[in-house]
Amino acid sequence: VQLMESGGGLVQPGGSLTLSCAASGFGFSGAAMSWARQAPGKGFEWVSAIYGDGTIYYADSIKGRFTISRDNAKNMVYLQMNNLKFEDTAVYYCTIGHGYGTAATRGQGTPVTVSS
Repeated sequence: VQLMESGGGLVQPGGSLTLSCAASGFGFSGAAMSWARQAPGKGFEWVSAIYGDGTIYYADSIKGRFTISRDNAKNMVYLQMNNLKFEDTAVYYCTIGHGYGTAATRGQGTPVTVSS
């Protein structure tokens, strides 16, 4: 199993970023995939999930600002993040399943810093 996130960076409040996750080594098209995050000094927080059939779930904290999508042909998952806020600062992880996963089902993460 391999999950590789990319696309993080420094952005001003109100800005946008799109995160990408390249997945391999498991049956991607049938798997639920999630994005989770860990803010500095805090625990993991589940952000969003997308199932193989396209069903989508969002955490209340990001609903209306973030959009999850997937491309089963490319084994990719995306997280479009708009109207970013200071509190969105975190390392963002791609995970297998609906949740924040475990070390075995999470990538290495990509950092997002929202700062003026």
